[in-house]
Amino acid sequence: MGSSEIEVYSEIGTLKKVMLHRPGRELENLMPEYIERLLFDDIPYLEIARQEHDAFAEILRKNDVEVVYLEDLVAESILNDDVKDQFIREYLFEAGIRGAKRTQMYIDYYKQFSTKNMIIKMIEGLRKTDISWYGKKNLVDYLDDEYPFLIDPMPNLYFTRDPFASIGHGVTIHKMNTKTRNRETLLAKYIFKYNSGYRNTEIFYDRTEDSSLEGGDILVLNHEVVGVGISERTHPNAIELLAKKLLSTDNSFKKVLAFDIPKSRSFMHLDTVFTMVDYDKFTIHPNITEDIKLFVIEIDANHKLKITEENDKIEEILKRHLNLDNVTLIKCGGNSVIDAAREQWNDGSNTFAIAPGKVVVYSRNYVTNQALKEHGVEAISMPSSELSRGRGGPRCMSMPLIRENLHN
Repeated sequence: MGSSEIEVYSEIGTLKKVMLHRPGRELENLMPEYIERLLFDDIPYLEIARQEHDAFAEILRKNDVEVVYLEDLVAESILNDDVKDQFIREYLFEAGIRGAKRTQMYIDYYKQFSTKNMIIKMIEGLRKTDISWYGKKNLVDYLDDEYPFLIDPMPNLYFTRDPFASIGHGVTIHKMNTKTRNRETLLAKYIFKYNSGYRNTEIFYDRTEDSSLEGGDILVLNHEVVGVGISERTHPNAIELLAKKLLSTDNSFKKVLAFDIPKSRSFMHLDTVFTMVDYDKFTIHPNITEDIKLFVIEIDANHKLKITEENDKIEEILKRHLNLDNVTLIKCGGNSVIDAAREQWNDGSNTFAIAPGKVVVYSRNYVTNQALKEHGVEAISMPSSELSRGRGGPRCMSMPLIRENLHN
């Protein structure tokens, strides 16, 4: 399999290993006044959200999937005190902490915890009331008096799909579209720099780049084709940089399909527009019925990018580029405008394939789930009343690390 524990050459190959993040106290650090800043529309109830997330993990384990947790992988990557010190300093700098004396006070605070508990504390964020020594020391403190956090929480982190993405035997580590989420990718940086299972992984895109790229916009459609959404959160410059690296290296990928999707909250990422559920079946956002603009990115003999524009219906695009005789599109919410709007809001089309024709779905999207079953797809329901408040589905909450290769 190569020197890295990453192998993802499709969206649907039987899942062998996946990374999750169990929601923590960061969700209890959401406040109505500041949820927009933290990219939330609502505040999930943590106790129930955890029960739902545990049910998700149990579904995966019952289907012979090895479940690993982000915080454990990061803890395993903090190999010694030097790495720990470097990690804390980077985290604090990216959290906006400045000044040598102040930085040292925070370092001392975090070092009192075990490595894993320290990481959990960092994800939670830091309330002013958590720190006994906090007081108004300078002008910034006086001006920030109303804001209750010294360091913002990272409540979006249970959507592990976004900070990095597995492609083939490599990964992309992302520059996120918002400052709020960019600290999440620092955790990925340490996994792929220091963790013994992952430090030799090829990196196709790095968080130090200027243009934003997010994992929900990346679909590994087969061993030769990667789809990427040009969305409100992924910039076309990032897609070009990814394509150049991905298509120039010694792997099986031949083209990147850049889908120009609407730049709005309901079309946040490509995986809210469509997801692959079987070799020739896809869920789809009900409003994507007209022609969609596509840019096919390939590389020529001189290692220059060649870009071809196409305008076509999504089923024709998928048939053509994935060499499929037929494509079945399964509408989120079926044929009802009302059901479609409700279930799209609750990520009805954001399914997570664990094998060809076998997907995990939110139980609340019963209309879409029935449509999947009518098309021969096994839809395994998970509880979702609280997790869905974060506006992300089962695919958003999972980062596959190993899938069975369909083309061995």
